[in-house]
Amino acid sequence: MDDQKDDLRLQTPRRMEVLTGHGYRQRWSEALKATIVIESLRPGIVVTELARRFGACPSQVHGWRKDAREGRLVLPAPLAPAFAEVVVAPEQAPALGAKSRASKLHPSQTGATIEIASCNVQVRVRTGADPTLVAAIVRALKDVP
Repeated sequence: MDDQKDDLRLQTPRRMEVLTGHGYRQRWSEALKATIVIESLRPGIVVTELARRFGACPSQVHGWRKDAREGRLVLPAPLAPAFAEVVVAPEQAPALGAKSRASKLHPSQTGATIEIASCNVQVRVRTGADPTLVAAIVRALKDVP
């Protein structure tokens, strides 16, 4: 004798699957991505918890962070974290023999100086330096591993 029934209406489901979420692919605005990335860079933040709070996957947040590092996701300037420490040092008095050397310098070489130190490289930028050249130097230093 056969115990199977052909009538599907009488059978109860053995397994039920509940789908959560929107059911479609979510589109993230650039502003929201930037907000999430900025928050993920704060000390003590766990990316998994942050992603869960916004309804995203942790891999998405890590991808957006990589995009921000590589310049494909622009972070708003006031909200972007600062990565460089600025130290203002008092101007030093010239040494005894330096006065004659300083008098031979061009006037643009005796003004204020900005010193950029990165990866064992120091760059001193004086007043009147070409901004295009300075930007190229900073980009080159940024790419140094």
